[in-house]
Amino acid sequence: MSTIAFVNARLACPATGVAQGSLLVRDGVIAATGAVAPPADAITVDCGGKTLAPGIVDLGVFKVDRAACRAGGIVRVALMPDGNPVLDDPGIVQRAALIGKPDLWIHPIAAATRGLVGEDMAEMAICASAGARAVGTGRGWIADSGVMLRVLRYARDLDIAVVTHAEDGGLTAGAVATDGETATRLGLASAPAVAEALAVARDLMLAEETGARLHIRQATTAAAFDLIRAAKRRGVRVTCGITPAHLHLSEIAMSDFRTYAHLSPPLRSEADRQAARAAVADGTIDVLASAHDPHGPEAKRLPLADSAAGMAGAETLLPLALMLVRDGLLPLDRLMAMLAAHPAQVLGLDTGTLQPGKPADLMLFDADAPWQIDGAAFTASAGNTPFDGLPVQGRVLRLWKGGREV
Repeated sequence: MSTIAFVNARLACPATGVAQGSLLVRDGVIAATGAVAPPADAITVDCGGKTLAPGIVDLGVFKVDRAACRAGGIVRVALMPDGNPVLDDPGIVQRAALIGKPDLWIHPIAAATRGLVGEDMAEMAICASAGARAVGTGRGWIADSGVMLRVLRYARDLDIAVVTHAEDGGLTAGAVATDGETATRLGLASAPAVAEALAVARDLMLAEETGARLHIRQATTAAAFDLIRAAKRRGVRVTCGITPAHLHLSEIAMSDFRTYAHLSPPLRSEADRQAARAAVADGTIDVLASAHDPHGPEAKRLPLADSAAGMAGAETLLPLALMLVRDGLLPLDRLMAMLAAHPAQVLGLDTGTLQPGKPADLMLFDADAPWQIDGAAFTASAGNTPFDGLPVQGRVLRLWKGGREV
């Protein structure tokens, strides 16, 4: 068996906290951590006092960008079903699950309904057997509550999570912004922020009725966080995620008709942004994800109303996440739980920590390395980021998947 000893490391584990020490890997699996004496035959990696943490599990990407994931410390991605073709067929799901290995493991989120139309249920059980780790509603919601109820019941019986997009489509159709001063001043088609809370409230009630596992991929408003907090107190099996954009930016970022700030869900008010940061601090938000959705000039250099929603986020996820630690919202071990352990749990994966017996999916990074975000220099297929030009800290130095350096 191959043996690797990581020495002189700052270990950041979601389960055991942050401490100086060493980590031993045997045959692709973590064997020991702490005060570990490297065996004579081990390959030694001197971490130089930098941070060794679990590789990121990015829950909810729209495109597989291997180079971008490598640069961002991402070893596993949960691929959204909104592809061409849609991930509603077991053959397509199986193919998606295999194309990234061994460097990047792709965990497909199968479509909950055929073609993501929201009418007929897809072959959820067969897709799960083909490699899907969850089912989802994609970029939109399921308007028919009867269909959503059946999806949740079926997913409960399969013991897989339902990943939902939390916006009432009847209110958000055609909207590119949130109702408020910015949308009014720019003359943008907008929808009230309550569209999110309405969708969250319905899905929470149906999840409570069925006992299913529900993951709200992005919750971004104060009203939605209040509903999720209350549901968790009642024992509803709900988790929720967010992106760095909704924690660091408000709707003001769209003030100059900047299409790179056209996201889905749209950026919210400053009050909602502060509510999101509070939800990170109190643990209401479980997952921090990139929502990686790269778009080139042909989709972004258009009038804002005609541009595609989304941002390239894989390469900036870690440094933007580390800003939350520097701001004192949460400690580093909890941040790593949001980036690795919690998304792994949603997907039913036994990974995301530095505990013995877990896969050696490891990221070595310098938390203090300064750099400036430059979308034009991204390794992703496009560099559409609303953070272009922002000075940040935190660089991935090396990455391992199953003990094999990527």
